[in-house]
Formats: sequence, structure tokens, C-alpha cells
Amino acid sequence: MTKYVGKSVVVLALAAGLFMVAGCESESQNSALLGSAIGAGVGALAGGDTEGALIGAAVGGGVGYVAGNESEKKKTRQDIAAVRAEQNTVTVWITNSNGSKIPVKLSRQGPSYIGPRGEYYPTLPSESDLKPLYGF
Repeated sequence: MTKYVGKSVVVLALAAGLFMVAGCESESQNSALLGSAIGAGVGALAGGDTEGALIGAAVGGGVGYVAGNESEKKKTRQDIAAVRAEQNTVTVWITNSNGSKIPVKLSRQGPSYIGPRGEYYPTLPSESDLKPLYGF
């Protein structure tokens, strides 16, 4: 049993070193590499031979790639949503009586606009429309 543990430690150490040096380009690749390393170690422990390590590495790499790919897709969807939200935001600057300026961010929804407090404007409000609510 100690013979197999020793081999597994060596395999894991080599895989960890490779993971640190390799520097993959994407989350999918990083996850596949990490999954392969973990799978190889588990396969070597479970199977007790090289074949078990290879099977574990293949399965772990596949699972790691799928997990990393899904993570990348989620981040891409979040990035797209953020860009869309930014494109639908308009800032109107209000000049106060003391000369200071306050930004009021409005959300565009079709031809209308929604203010920070949820107020509805059928068209883009002017500074004078917003000053009673947000200025002084």
C-alpha cells in the first residue's frame, strides 16, 4: 500500500509543478489540467497502477474542462449583461446653487427613462426636470 501512496505523491507533485509552470490561456484549460492532476492521483490510488492513473487523468481532465468551460460561459454572460446595462444608462449632471455638480443616472427602457428613485419619464428629462428631486 505504501508503494502506491508513494507513486501517487510523486504523480501529484509532478502534476502540481506542471500546473504552476504551464500557465494555460483559459479557465477551461486550467480546470482540465487541474482535473487531470487530481484524477491521476485518485486513479493511481484506486487502481494501484499506471493504467488507473491514466484513466483517472483522462476522466479528471474531461470533468475539469467541462466545469471550467461552464464557468467561462457564466462570466461571459455576466460581462454581456454589464455592457448592456451600461449602454442603457444615461447620466444627467445637475448644477447646484453652490456650483457643485451631481450626477443623476437614468435607465433607458425603450423610449422612456427611469430615475434612481423609480420615477418615470416619457422622454429624457432635462437638468431643470431633475433639479427639484436631486439638486439644491
